[in-house]
Formats: sequence, C-alpha cells, structure tokens
Amino acid sequence: MKPPYIIGHLDSAIGKIDQVSTVWSREDIVATLKVRWSIGRMRYTVEPGIYAIGSPDENSEVFVTGNFKLSFDHVRRALQSMNVWLLILDTKGINVWCAAGKGTFGTAELIHRIKTHQLEKLLTHHKIIVPQLGAVGVSAHEVRNQTGFRIIYGPVRAEDIKDFVDLQHKATPEMRKIKFTLPDRLKLIPVEITYGKHYLILVPAIFFILSGLNPHGYSIDFAFNNGARAVLNLLIAYISGCILTPILLPYLPFKRFSLKGLLIGWIFTSLLLYLQLLGNNILEIISWYLMMGGLSSFMAMNFTGSSTFTSLSGVQKEMKLSLPVQIIGTAIGCIAWIIARFIS
Repeated sequence: MKPPYIIGHLDSAIGKIDQVSTVWSREDIVATLKVRWSIGRMRYTVEPGIYAIGSPDENSEVFVTGNFKLSFDHVRRALQSMNVWLLILDTKGINVWCAAGKGTFGTAELIHRIKTHQLEKLLTHHKIIVPQLGAVGVSAHEVRNQTGFRIIYGPVRAEDIKDFVDLQHKATPEMRKIKFTLPDRLKLIPVEITYGKHYLILVPAIFFILSGLNPHGYSIDFAFNNGARAVLNLLIAYISGCILTPILLPYLPFKRFSLKGLLIGWIFTSLLLYLQLLGNNILEIISWYLMMGGLSSFMAMNFTGSSTFTSLSGVQKEMKLSLPVQIIGTAIGCIAWIIARFIS
C-alpha cells in the first residue's frame, strides 16, 4: 500500500517514478506532533529512492535529503509549485545534520543512490543539490570522480530553496547562516522532556517512599509530608535543565551547557531554600544543592546534541569533563539526603 504522500507516478527514462504531494495531510501533521514528543521517532522514515515533485523532466534539478520523514516533509513542502526530482538517501531515519556527522548521509550512500537510480539516464545535466548541513559527510570531488555528478551545496533551511534556485544556485550569506532561534529551541524541548521519562516516574517514586524514613523507623505520614516536597524538588531540577536552560540558552553565562544548567538549577534551589522547601537541617539542604544541581546540569548537557552552539569535539570534551562530576556530586547528594532522614 502506497503511503498517502504518494499521489501518482511519472513515466521516465528509468521507468515509473512516484510523485509526491507537497501539501501535508492531517496524518502528516498528527505524526509530526507525535514525533516531536519522541513517539515513534526512530521509526519515522520514508523509503529511500528517487521521487518526483510536480512534473520534472530530464532538465530538472535534483535535491537530496535523508529518509527521516520530518526532513522529507519539510523539503517536499518547500518545493511546492516546483518541478524537481527528490533523491532520498538511507540515513537510517536520522536527520541530515546528525546523519552527516554519523556518516550515514555520506559520500558512499550518495554515490550508491546516484548509480542505483541511474541518474545519468534520467537527466541531461550532471548537477545535484545537497543540503549545506550535509556537507560535512560528502566529499564532492569523490562523488564527481565516481559518478560524473557535480555537487552544489544548497541553503541551510529548506524554506530558502526557491530563492536559492531563483538566484541561479547562489546562496546569500543569510542562507548560509545557521540560526538557532527561540522557536527552533522550543521545537526540540519536547524530545528533551521525554528523554528521561522512565526515570522521571521511577526516581521520584523512590524518593517519595524513602521520605518516610526517620530516626524512629518508618512513617507513612513522613512519606506523604516530605515525599511531596522531594518530588517537587526533583521536578523543578528536571524542568530547569531540559526546559528553562534551552529557552535561556543565549543569555546564560558560561560556554559549557553543563554549567548553564548548573546555574539555573542552583538558582531554583536557592528559591526553594528561601521558601523553606529544602528540609530542616543543613545536611539535607546541601544534599538538595548537589542533587538538583547535578540533575539540571546533566539534562542541560544533553541539549548539546541538538544545538548549533557546539561542535562534536566540544560535546565529547564537555561530557568527558562534566559527567564524572555530575555522577559523583549527585551520588554524594543522595547519600547525604538518606543520612539526613535519620537526623532530628
């Protein structure tokens, strides 16, 4: 059964080629909302291959993208009212930028697709337009040596494709600029929220139960009174790292995301201290600073993989330095918090 975005086929020199709609259906919109919340994200793919947008011919441009359907959807929508070919690489369901870094949007796969789909028979020209964010994975000279096709690097954003074509395949400086605005960051936050969804349920439940510990043994009343406070503190630390830090990202000091998250985490820990929600003794207060700071710092550090603010080597360096500190600090905080249960 053909997917709903396939609306027909086009006869060509290499046989029948599926035509793709440039308008999102209701199913596309619902699926996009779901994948934004990481529901079915790793299975959100399209079949690699060559597709037709409009009624292209042997003189039409060829645009390349990956088989992560969200990438495919944005590109096909940007090609509305155009007559072009769309070549989909097998990026294992990963977006172009990440796939280029991992090597799945790369030279070998592009060469394979050009040869497999016989683009030399389909076209009279030998040009192919690759997204700029995929440039790191593609060796243009190697593609030309093995296929005869010349690589043209398109704009960063799909929405600029029409202007790029109108300018005779010339990109303006603005088209080359990678932006990471507040709307861009907000789109990624749902995935960050669901990153630790299982721990978000399990860990607060454990803290709620352990809150019943006291110098006289165990008390259900203590669990309900202190447990609710512990769950609130953990939730605030989680929100600080995966929501507030991305929102405030450009305005926070420090280059490392882990330190940005630590700062936000400690600001809210201090607010809870002022509201007398961190406990009754100094050991418990210190334990919350360690745990909330560590959790917020860790969640913020995870956002480096979604950001344009960091490089791959920068991410690896930060994780190598920050992760041990986060683990040790949080572990000490947990132990101190448990000990504080037995201090009157």
